[in-house]
Amino acid sequence: MSDSQPSPRLFEPLSLREVRLPNRIVVSPMCMYSAVEGAASSWHHVHLGSLAASGAGLVLAEATAVEARGRITPECLGLWNDDHARALARVVATVREVAPRSVLGIQLAHAGRKASHARPWSSPRGYVPPDSGGWSSVGASADSYENIAPPADALDQEGLDTVRNAFADAARRAVSIGFDVVEMHAAHGYLLSSFLSPLSNHRTDSYGGSLENRMRYPLEVFDAMRAVMPVEVPLLVRFSGTDWRDDLEGWSTADSVAFARELEARGCDGVDVSTGGNAKAEIPGGPGFQVPFAAAVKRGVESMPVIAVGELDDPKIAEDVLERGDADAIAIGRGMLRNPRWAWDAAETLGGRVDYVDQYAWCVGKG
Repeated sequence: MSDSQPSPRLFEPLSLREVRLPNRIVVSPMCMYSAVEGAASSWHHVHLGSLAASGAGLVLAEATAVEARGRITPECLGLWNDDHARALARVVATVREVAPRSVLGIQLAHAGRKASHARPWSSPRGYVPPDSGGWSSVGASADSYENIAPPADALDQEGLDTVRNAFADAARRAVSIGFDVVEMHAAHGYLLSSFLSPLSNHRTDSYGGSLENRMRYPLEVFDAMRAVMPVEVPLLVRFSGTDWRDDLEGWSTADSVAFARELEARGCDGVDVSTGGNAKAEIPGGPGFQVPFAAAVKRGVESMPVIAVGELDDPKIAEDVLERGDADAIAIGRGMLRNPRWAWDAAETLGGRVDYVDQYAWCVGKG
């Protein structure tokens, strides 16, 4: 790319509070199911170190449980105590050493009624009962996702307070050990997502019923996290743009826009719009299949950045999403696992510039 040609949108910087992303490529948080009693293992050093050297503008570490009972599997990463913080601090130190210019974030999560399951490659798969190393789950309501596991215990006010405080404590720990960005997970049918959707929230108190009530608890959690974080550290939110069940009057695009507006009013620094997870649904798939939901949110907010996801592995498709104004950044998950140097290929395809760690620069003609 010559100096006279404009940079592709994908390679323009993006500012989130005091954090400057060198480009608009985000590595999605992806569960690795490789922690030991919630603590980061050697795998996380290798995995996140590799992704941090990818040239992506932001790398988000996987869904990290704020409580032991908030893990999806017994092997999920956690940040509910100081031992976990020390283990993750060592991972952050590794990343800083191998990719000092990288921007590193973490997604904080609670699995809710989808907790206590075997990791994908285990045999047998499915629910792990308490007598086999699992635990009883909690949720917005006393029900089960597709009757896969026993019904969750509906959180009472004390339980709501405990979980909200756990999110805040995990956010405080994340910042203290050096993460640049924090993301609150409210997608895919996990705890906060299950409060939002009428298909999973059957409460009759102030946290159930109307859209205002269903949004109340996730917004309280957001406020609690924001309150303990330094003003310069961005707080993002991932949520589902649809349940894909309009036939059942599930969570809708209009609901998503309303939620995004409430988040923006509270100082949210960006939303990451995925889909699904609260009810079994036929999801179409295909390149960019989730982009329309991000685009609707983008049109509905004032200036808050919106991240689009969903099979955006083709750099030309990713660039087109940004050029159309459907989103401000794109996130790639599985595509980054298949090709951790996706950003390099995108830069070559689109004529953009990307940062290379010094040890790799020679192989791309940069040193």
